[in-house]
Amino acid sequence: MSDPFRDQLRTAVRALCADFGNDYWQAADDERAYPHEFVDALTEAGYLACLIPEEYGGMGLGVREACVILEEINRSGANSGACHAQMYTMGTLLRHGSDEQKQRFLPGIAAGELRLQAFAVTEPDAGSDTTRIRTFAERRGDTYVVRGQKVFISRVRQSDLMVLLARTTPLPEVEKRTGGLSVFIVDLRDAGDRVRVGAIDTMINHESCEVFFDGLEVPAANRIGEEGRGFRHIMSGMNAERILLASESIGDGLYFVDRASDYASARKVFDRPIGENQGVQFPIADAYMDVRAAAAVRDEAAREYDAGETRGHGPNMAKYLASRAAWKAANAAMDTFGGWGMASEYGIERKFREARLYMVAPVANNLVLSHVATHVLGMPRSF
Repeated sequence: MSDPFRDQLRTAVRALCADFGNDYWQAADDERAYPHEFVDALTEAGYLACLIPEEYGGMGLGVREACVILEEINRSGANSGACHAQMYTMGTLLRHGSDEQKQRFLPGIAAGELRLQAFAVTEPDAGSDTTRIRTFAERRGDTYVVRGQKVFISRVRQSDLMVLLARTTPLPEVEKRTGGLSVFIVDLRDAGDRVRVGAIDTMINHESCEVFFDGLEVPAANRIGEEGRGFRHIMSGMNAERILLASESIGDGLYFVDRASDYASARKVFDRPIGENQGVQFPIADAYMDVRAAAAVRDEAAREYDAGETRGHGPNMAKYLASRAAWKAANAAMDTFGGWGMASEYGIERKFREARLYMVAPVANNLVLSHVATHVLGMPRSF
């Protein structure tokens, strides 16, 4: 059933995105430029603060509304990857941050005075096995000293704050491998040369970087939640992340379906629209149904998250199904456009590259299969 408020929200986001068409995004892609104007517009409209409670200056909405925002952004042909972290990092801070931390950071984020865009978890030697990260935060009185390396940390050069996961107890000394991890808010404005950042060239304009910590001092007051329980705390952000990124994939899928349907109806070959051919229309219809099915699973996961669910079953399945549906729609659109799909002026090839990312990140789809097999179906671990 349609929700009037979410329908209004969708219309408003669509109107904002209309000011940033394919030419804008293609220029940013060509120049590998960060879309500051677009992010500023979203910030001014309050959308990036949608999850922040009203008492701190935010919109006080839930993940379900955040899903609408990101889905509509991507359906417009834009790329939410430029700013989505400010939404999903809220999960960790809102659920596990202290009142003092929320008062210290959230009003500035909501007002657009601070950007929280960096989520530093992944490391070169740990990959998807988060429990094996090596970045270490050593407690020294009221300060933690951080040394280590992170990789594929996006938007760190456009952020004032970073959510960081680090070990505070060596792995051999913990009873469970998920223990001994802690979460911190790092103020990058004070980091100086203790944090070094290097860009990673990728197939999409995603501002991915590797980050090196060399004796970075982080106040103990910036630790979120309990020391050693960071893995559980960070999952609040990761579950929100997977639901929200599923929404981006759903938006991508609808973008491809919209574009392919319109093109197939207008493009004539042999004196007839190519959309009259079942070989053209059936793959588009097939992809559309997959996108709708993924959206249903996403909606359920979002409802459960907003109700306080902490398990990762729904978020993982939503991310898996949505990324696959978007990729199917991307290929249907590319086939429909033919050679013109490769031309940058149409936007299909750019979105094609962007849609492929979520098949492998922020969690590889094979790990989602493992999660469902083990934690939903009760089968033995495969690794």
